[in-house]
Amino acid sequence: MCTAATYRTKDFYFGRTLDYEFSYGEEITVTPRNYPFSFRYLPEKRKHYAIIGMAHVEEDYPLYYDAVNEKGLGMAGLNFVGNAVYGEVREGKENVAVFELIPYILSQCENAEEARELLGKIQITDTRFKEQLPNGRLHWIIADEKEAITVESGTEGLKIYENAPGVLTNNPPFPMQMFQLNNYMQLSSRQPENLFSDQLSLETYSRGMGALGLPGDLSSASRFVRVAFTKLHARSGEGEADSVGQFFHILGSVEQTRGCCELENGKYEITIYTSCCNATKGIYYYTTYTNRQITAVDMHREKLDGTELIRYPMLEEEQIRLQNA
Repeated sequence: MCTAATYRTKDFYFGRTLDYEFSYGEEITVTPRNYPFSFRYLPEKRKHYAIIGMAHVEEDYPLYYDAVNEKGLGMAGLNFVGNAVYGEVREGKENVAVFELIPYILSQCENAEEARELLGKIQITDTRFKEQLPNGRLHWIIADEKEAITVESGTEGLKIYENAPGVLTNNPPFPMQMFQLNNYMQLSSRQPENLFSDQLSLETYSRGMGALGLPGDLSSASRFVRVAFTKLHARSGEGEADSVGQFFHILGSVEQTRGCCELENGKYEITIYTSCCNATKGIYYYTTYTNRQITAVDMHREKLDGTELIRYPMLEEEQIRLQNA
């Protein structure tokens, strides 16, 4: 499964974990402004905002998992199996296939408000990129430096929710995720007071006891609570290294370790990669399960007025620095 989060210091940061049992060969992909974006039911876009993110590229088309555009708007799709329902093609709507929703939004929206307005005109369809590639059952987080929203397409149509914590995982639906935070309102980063009874002399015996009860399991509901608590209490310096490092610590609180989440086919879910994009500057940072070193791709070092995709495979071999070499 997956977890996404936003973070704000001097700049705005957006990223996610991708938790799954295998990889589709995803790459850090820059789509320049003049790449011809084709859509199944809508006119081709030959001029648009440049985009950087993680994508599986199929037939020279970027199937983005998460990305930001040059204006600082970020978007990520996360599994929403059992709840996601896509519609049929409808007249009077801008029909957008689920696989092209991220490029459709990021190619033309500067901020979350513009994305919200555009989503009001959209019908998300279950059209496949090609028959051999079934669509994921997804919901999405869209965020800029000022706000975040969650987008879910279900049996009742397309719903857009304000996302105050700036966090998204998987099931259950977003309103239920938010409601369960009421169960944890007593958690604190500070040491607790004895409210159990004034007749008993109870004392703290360890640091961090204000967060007793914070869920630690791997379910998406628990990861939502844990990363929301971690993100909302996280503090870092304003510098790039401090901010990026802190963001990876936030998502590190919900990373999946091989062996801890066994699947029916005998495989294990792991955190294949973790991303952190400085959406303000267009720099995409990432780590992988087998390479803990932070690697970066800066979109503004590329020719953003070009017409062809720019692709970088993930560096997955562990890189260890021997200090006393």
